[in-house]
Amino acid sequence: MRTSSKAFGRGRRAGLWAALVVALSAGCTVQPGMTGPGGPATDQKPGERPAWSAPTYRAATPSQRQRAVPPSKAVPVAPRAPLPRTLMASGASSAQVRELQARLRQIGHFHRTPTGYYGSVTAAAVSSFQNKRGLPPTGRTDVVTWARLLAMTEEPTGAELRPPTRKPAVRPAAGPKASSDPRCMTGRVMCISKSSGTLSWMVDGSVMSTMDVRFGSQYTPTREGTFSVYWKSRDHVSTLYDTAMPYAMFFSGGQAVHYSADFAARGYTGASHGCVNVRDKQKIAALFSQVSNGDKVVIY
Repeated sequence: MRTSSKAFGRGRRAGLWAALVVALSAGCTVQPGMTGPGGPATDQKPGERPAWSAPTYRAATPSQRQRAVPPSKAVPVAPRAPLPRTLMASGASSAQVRELQARLRQIGHFHRTPTGYYGSVTAAAVSSFQNKRGLPPTGRTDVVTWARLLAMTEEPTGAELRPPTRKPAVRPAAGPKASSDPRCMTGRVMCISKSSGTLSWMVDGSVMSTMDVRFGSQYTPTREGTFSVYWKSRDHVSTLYDTAMPYAMFFSGGQAVHYSADFAARGYTGASHGCVNVRDKQKIAALFSQVSNGDKVVIY
């Protein structure tokens, strides 16, 4: 009996090893119905997971992952309010711009004679007004800025819109050795008289040509004295006032003798910003070709 029992045990173990080798070589796995090397489980109910099996992990679905993420704590951004409508901006030219300039001048933000042109000076004045009133200093006149300005100012008078300038008296007679300031009697001189509103191009006391001129207002007066032409610019454009200054002949800082289309159109109802305006384009073109740097300029 003892010998047969040992033989039986060895035979059983050999059978189990053979079954294991077959299972591994076939690529199989241990079935759920096995509780171990001894055989089927006796305490397992039909369809029940074996107690010894490793837990099964499943990947979370996209909806499960989304539910697992905590909701965002970011505060929603409110839609930006639309900008107020612009009424006037750089480059505009109108009667309303002239009114804007006159009203800004009433409260000390515009220090020029109203021209009706919205240039860099006007934009700077509007920006100054906006900044002082707590408005965005854009330099553009929108409906909010215009309403605030209307509430603070009065309707401009005709004199405020177009300040009067001194109209010249009778022009002096032109000709050789014409009566002029003594400083004009020698050399090459642009002899400019404020009282008569004329410019005489003189060479050694002889008048070569004469033309009508206009000067700056009381707020931007044309300087008086003896000067020299230091720069000529045929197609000059003012960077300060954004206006054309053809045939410019500079004699004192930014002041120059030049052609003025405004003077040609409106005459003496307007004024310059300090320059000597000429309204006859043909005459100023001829004068520009004759005058040289260093020639004298006398304004009296």
